[in-house]
Amino acid sequence: MAKQKINRLIIGTNNKGKLREIRRLLPKNIKIHSTSEFNLKSPIENGKTFKENSLIKSKYFSKKTGLICLADDSGLEINILNKKPGIHSARWGGKNLDFNKAIKRVYREIKKKDKNWKDKKLKARFVCALSLCNLKKKIACVEGIVNGIISKKPKGKNGFGYDPIFIPENKNKTFAEISPKEKYKIDHRFLAFKKIKKFL
Repeated sequence: MAKQKINRLIIGTNNKGKLREIRRLLPKNIKIHSTSEFNLKSPIENGKTFKENSLIKSKYFSKKTGLICLADDSGLEINILNKKPGIHSARWGGKNLDFNKAIKRVYREIKKKDKNWKDKKLKARFVCALSLCNLKKKIACVEGIVNGIISKKPKGKNGFGYDPIFIPENKNKTFAEISPKEKYKIDHRFLAFKKIKKFL
């Protein structure tokens, strides 16, 4: 696809935090629509990977609106939990997507595996799959990964989701303690976006 052919697209998410972050990453000349403008609920995500779920969303929202759709599927993988919550990251927050609840569950599950986990550095990573679809046709699907460790307790008020418990590599603060401006330059969504922007 030639550069700057896309002048309108819909961001395929009902997560306000994701919508805000993706909106900030997109070029200013693209007119951006949200799913709430069309009153659309999210499709059932029954893929086995972040990429599969991202494509389910981008195809679904594109088909429903007739617009090219950029959709994200992302989550936290924790080594000690066999890469859980992974693609079920949002679901750990329950029906109301309560991430305080999800974070408590993460700590509970970790404690079951290792009571002395706070004495160790637990490896984790944030994964983001971004896909662009025009109706049923895939334009691109890419992945961005940022490695780090799990914080011993939630810290910080910025960001959303699991940001308060994730400390990225070479940093001593969680994503929720880092300023949004700094986070956008290093996080998994930005790394995925760097790969997909050539299609925009």
